[in-house]
Amino acid sequence: MTAETDTPLAFDFCGLPFASPIVLLSGCVGFGEEYTRVAGFSNRDVGGIVLKGTTGAPRLGNPPHRIYETASGMLNAIGLQNPGVDVVVREILPTLDFSETRFIANVCGSTIDEYAEVTRRFDDSPIDAMEINISCPNVKEGGVQFGNYPEMSARVVAACRAETAKPIIAKLSPNQTDIRENARLCIEAGADALAVINTITGMAIDVDSRRPVIGNVQGGLSGPAIKPIALLKVFQVSEVARRHGVPIIGQGGIHTAKDALEFLIAGASAVGVGTALFYDPLLCRKINTGITAYLRQHGMGSVTELVGSLNTP
Repeated sequence: MTAETDTPLAFDFCGLPFASPIVLLSGCVGFGEEYTRVAGFSNRDVGGIVLKGTTGAPRLGNPPHRIYETASGMLNAIGLQNPGVDVVVREILPTLDFSETRFIANVCGSTIDEYAEVTRRFDDSPIDAMEINISCPNVKEGGVQFGNYPEMSARVVAACRAETAKPIIAKLSPNQTDIRENARLCIEAGADALAVINTITGMAIDVDSRRPVIGNVQGGLSGPAIKPIALLKVFQVSEVARRHGVPIIGQGGIHTAKDALEFLIAGASAVGVGTALFYDPLLCRKINTGITAYLRQHGMGSVTELVGSLNTP
């Protein structure tokens, strides 16, 4: 697949042709095939699809409940349920149409060695790029601990970098003291791009039973409730990313074209859509239409002209 050069939405992301700045986020579209069953949905409407988080061995995930709707958002604690990297590479990837869009693996692990091994397996596959999930808030080991400490994040990225020449996207946690330092160290360790942000740690309580609603006690909060936080984190990281020439996938609560435009103006090169797909699986085409109309209205020939165009005081 090559991006259509005559559309203002097409651009180059880490050497990969993206037909749109929209990226479907990990955990929201299964292994890339779920939304193809929705009438009217097309993979050609998005620049890339991030597959479900994948570990070395199969995982059953967390006990129920694993999803809970909150005000303007959703808590989830799936726990990285997946069939393991061997099954994904051997059985799932051959069923995907790589001519339609870019497919990005989501690499997970409980140890640095596991991250490296999963990366090595995906390197020997048709996958286009890899997102390193060092910031998953709904597992009790691995992700959260690695993602909240910049030095540990960098060690994970470095281990994965040693196993592949394919583009690596470091997925950053908002649940840390200094996300800019984490971004800097991940870039220096070999990250080609950054995904900002992962979900925010939260919980819910059943007042009748006085027990946590989520079986894992805590989960990741996503949806419109976290958008202002995510937008600020993108803006904060953008200075570091721009200095190193590294693009950002901005994500967190995007559900309209206006939301997407805000993230692009704040410094993101691409925008991740996730939770909103659960109530509007055809949202991507609407966002593309809105972005295109904005570019036309403001005399811009490419979405890249909008990236980082914020007028600060």
